[in-house]
Amino acid sequence: MKGVFSAPGDYIYFKSQVPLHKIPIGTKQWRYYDFGPKDVPPLICLPGTAGTADVYYKQIMSLSTKGYRVISVDIPRVWNHHEWIQAFEKFLDAIDVHHIHLYGTSLGGFLAQLFAQHRPRRVRSLILSNSFLETSSFSAAMPWAPIVSWAPSFLLKRYVLTGIRDGPHEPFIADSVDFVVAQVETLSRDDLASRLTLTVDAATVGPLLLPDSSITIMDTNDYCAIPQQLKDQVSERYPGARRAYLKTGGDFPFLSRPDEVNLHLQLHLRRVGVEAKSDLVPGISKGGNGGSPSKENERREDPDERPKDDGGGSESPSPECPQPPAPGSSESNSLDNQLLNSAEDSQLGHEVLMNVFPHELTEKRLMVPAETLVQSTWVSLFLYLLSHYMNSSRITLNYCWGFRQVV
Repeated sequence: MKGVFSAPGDYIYFKSQVPLHKIPIGTKQWRYYDFGPKDVPPLICLPGTAGTADVYYKQIMSLSTKGYRVISVDIPRVWNHHEWIQAFEKFLDAIDVHHIHLYGTSLGGFLAQLFAQHRPRRVRSLILSNSFLETSSFSAAMPWAPIVSWAPSFLLKRYVLTGIRDGPHEPFIADSVDFVVAQVETLSRDDLASRLTLTVDAATVGPLLLPDSSITIMDTNDYCAIPQQLKDQVSERYPGARRAYLKTGGDFPFLSRPDEVNLHLQLHLRRVGVEAKSDLVPGISKGGNGGSPSKENERREDPDERPKDDGGGSESPSPECPQPPAPGSSESNSLDNQLLNSAEDSQLGHEVLMNVFPHELTEKRLMVPAETLVQSTWVSLFLYLLSHYMNSSRITLNYCWGFRQVV
């Protein structure tokens, strides 16, 4: 988390293509992104204490090109949970959205559960990542919680940043940490004080009217700022929820492991009945790869240049990573459906990526002998891929699109 941060190239491109909305509602200022077909029930992303609406840019870029509507919001300055519920409902009314699907990480997952508890008719499903059910543990760990609203900005930032594990990290996790730390620097003292107040204000999630089958729990198995005991409580509360554990990813898997997260989000949305409309996708070009870290994170912004609104962040694709089919093409839809259907039909359910895209394959471009793949439980999926893309006895997987053409 040291040194000068340069924004990733895919983030610069995202900023040039997707507008940031700022609207006042009552006394609250809302900052959010809204992209994708407007007649599709939206997936609304709620960040954690250190996050902003920008941290979900990889989800917006990837899912919107597949025909989903994604809304990513900043948590506004609210000072208790009742105020949050009222403010969020007014926000939904202002943007003319009624039925929603919520994806919340850390504090965002807690706030999503509270809203689902008190406004059950509006929430159709939940995806919870590294989240919790009650705030007493955080309050006990912060002896100065009663005066958090009066604390100076440097103290609040220091407290938030000490909750993020410092290195050494895998490169993609280190990039995700750097990105979030840069976002923390954009938050005002009141923003930080408000979020920390929500974290320590006494509250517990009560019973939800939402069935467990409409909930997906997506946690990382390496480490994160949320204690494992609190994550276990979430799993115990929703025994019938689908599980989508990620082998690695740290605190911010939506940035460090975006392809895995995006696939699980697609599986969840399909399972709860959200129909994508790729024919109505607005104009994010460049393949809609959702900001794969394999190439995009290596392209850095020149410190003397700023993002421009003319789409100047785009670059021609590398010869090693062929441009994928257009999002609306029949070939692209066929491949997406084959991947999603194979994952849903498997007995392993939402642990699909732990088998189809193991960490060793996504972290490094390892070459896998075809005979090894035949031994996998995913034989039907791999045979499908082989039948379309095999020129020899080896294949390799691509972070950008879920697979890479056979070499």
